[in-house]
Amino acid sequence: MNEYQKAATPEDATPRAVLNTIVNLVKDFPSYDKVSVGFPGYVRNGIVYTAPNLGNEKWYKIPFCNMLADALKKPVRLLNDADIQSLAVAQGKGLELVVTLGTGFGTAVLYDGKLLPHLELAHHPVTKNKTYDMYIGEKALEDAGEEKWNRRVQKTIQHLKTLFNYDHLYIGGGNAKKINFSLDDNITIINNREGIKGGVRLWQNE
Repeated sequence: MNEYQKAATPEDATPRAVLNTIVNLVKDFPSYDKVSVGFPGYVRNGIVYTAPNLGNEKWYKIPFCNMLADALKKPVRLLNDADIQSLAVAQGKGLELVVTLGTGFGTAVLYDGKLLPHLELAHHPVTKNKTYDMYIGEKALEDAGEEKWNRRVQKTIQHLKTLFNYDHLYIGGGNAKKINFSLDDNITIINNREGIKGGVRLWQNE
C-alpha cells in the first residue's frame, strides 16, 4: 500500500507529456500488477476521444490505454475519471448519478450497480451560450464568485433531478467542499480519494 501522491499536469499536456508524467510518478511505487486510470474526457475501449481541459485537438482518437500498458509493462484499464469514482461510491441500488465539480463537470450514471455508457453532459448547453463546463466549472467559480456559483449548482441539481429522477446523487471533485446550501437526504458529498477504490473495483468487475 502506498500513500496518495500527485504530480502537476504538464503545461503543454500532450499525450506523450502526460504519459511521461505518469511514468515518473509511479517509478518509486511499490511493486504492482495492474493499473487503473481515470481520464478527464470521453474514453471508449481504452481510446481517448475528447480531453476538453487538456486540448481536444491533441487527444482525438489517442490509444492512451495501450500507450500506458507499453510504457509501464503492465495491464491497464482506462475509463473516464467520473466513471472510475462512481464504481467506488455506488451502492448498487436503483439509478445512481455521480457528478464531479472541478476544472469541468464530470458525470457517471449507474443502474443497480452497473455502469451505463458514458455521457459527456459537461458539453450540453445549459443556457443560451454556456455548457455545464462553462456554467459551473473552475473558471465559472473564479469569474462569478462562490455565491453565484452556488446558485448555479443548485439550479444544476434541479436539472439533474428532472432529467434522471435519480435514487441517489453523489457529488465529488475539488469544488464540492464549496457547496454552502443544504442538500436533500439522497445527495452525498464524496471524497476525491474514493476514486482509488474505484480503480480496484474496475478489475473486480470483469
